[in-house]
Amino acid sequence: MKKVIAAIVLVMVTLPSLVQSQTQQAAEDPAVLAVVNGIKIGLRDIEKATGESVRNLERQLTEARKRELDLMINSKLLAIEAKKRGVSTAKLLEQEVVAKVKAPTQLEAQTFYDQNKGRIQGDFNSVKDDILQYLMEERQRVEAKKFADGLRAAGNTVVNVKEATLPRNDAERAQVLATINGENITSGDVEDSLKPLVFEVQEQVYELRKKELELTINDTLLVQEAHKRKITTNALLEAEVKPKPVTEEQARLFYEQNKERVSGDFAQTKDSILDYLQQAELRNAERAFVEKLRAAASVEVFLKAPESPVFSISTSDQPSLGDANAAVTIVAFTDYQCPSCASIHPSLERLVKENAGKVRLVTRDFPLSQHPEAFKAAEAAEAAREQGKYWEYIHVLLQNQSMLGVEKLKSFAVELGLDRARFDAALDSGKFAEVVQRDVDDGMKLGLKGTPSLFINGRRVTAKSYEELKASVEAALKSSTPAGR
Repeated sequence: MKKVIAAIVLVMVTLPSLVQSQTQQAAEDPAVLAVVNGIKIGLRDIEKATGESVRNLERQLTEARKRELDLMINSKLLAIEAKKRGVSTAKLLEQEVVAKVKAPTQLEAQTFYDQNKGRIQGDFNSVKDDILQYLMEERQRVEAKKFADGLRAAGNTVVNVKEATLPRNDAERAQVLATINGENITSGDVEDSLKPLVFEVQEQVYELRKKELELTINDTLLVQEAHKRKITTNALLEAEVKPKPVTEEQARLFYEQNKERVSGDFAQTKDSILDYLQQAELRNAERAFVEKLRAAASVEVFLKAPESPVFSISTSDQPSLGDANAAVTIVAFTDYQCPSCASIHPSLERLVKENAGKVRLVTRDFPLSQHPEAFKAAEAAEAAREQGKYWEYIHVLLQNQSMLGVEKLKSFAVELGLDRARFDAALDSGKFAEVVQRDVDDGMKLGLKGTPSLFINGRRVTAKSYEELKASVEAALKSSTPAGR
């Protein structure tokens, strides 16, 4: 157990009316995070444990805000130049950055290793590929900056500030930070671009505080119980927390279940395993005792999870199931090799069916880098959509996630009666690669890191089951505010 916070007042309040009054006051005070049997726990009580981590997260936001203006300027210049040349931005970067970078040699990698081996773990052969990739990426960054600087010099670009700062009001949000070919970038534009990162930081701060608050509540309950019995908290724990002894048979079973991750045979590791399992039993016993105290106590928590902002997510020219004018739109970013995507998809379609005319589903692609066949599978789904069989095709993909090689993708097209020659031509030519990449780029802008990533009327939701999704959909239907299109 962590150290009990010294500032907790050890007074047991027994008058119900007084407890009720204190609880009501606490609920109205944002600095009060919880009330435990009439004792308030405030932000100050957890600040020592969480303060530095929170400040580090806030500093990350400050640094991101400084960089974002430059990124937005470069992105606009890149889009303008790509349009002028009649190519995609990806193609432009390939021509002006990737094609101009010379691949590093093994000798250059060896030189880098020799100069930095004090900070590198492993011998040269084990890290050679990583070094080559790092050197390549560094050269691409240098070339990209050179290209961006050239676009700035050639374009009509006016930058009014050195760096973006947090706007405090609407007037500051309207401040023009830069102008590119007559198009303004305002402080509000920068904040909107950072919205996913801001929300991510808010969630991380919440989790830090929630974890520490739970520990502090538990400590408070232990202190109160020890005070009631007129003993120390250590004596209380010794009296009440009695973990079951771990047997050698349990240790052997653990070893057999985990021997691929254990170094050494059972005889060599037995004592370490016994100690590990005994510590786990102790933690379980402590948790059970604290839960017993909580069940008998008056505990109210006022710390609230941050609400997702409403993100602007394009649904135009995307696969859609349900009424286009439905009050609720679910946007699902999907990876066809992702088992969780396969698990949640039937629930998404079920909700559309159960709420006919009220709910629609829009899918977008977000193939993850660890799934090598997912990007091509997404292209194949688009090729099937071109022939009017998108939903039927993705059902096949989600049911065959371990068999998504190109030849299998083509065979699925035959199973569904698609024009095979037309399908093959689209897949082999990469006809829909840019369509998939557009979804990936939009997902990156939204701060996505995994799949499935779900949004209901523009708000990010973390529902993982049908019941959780249904509750989120019903809440959105009650608010009946359609997502911005």
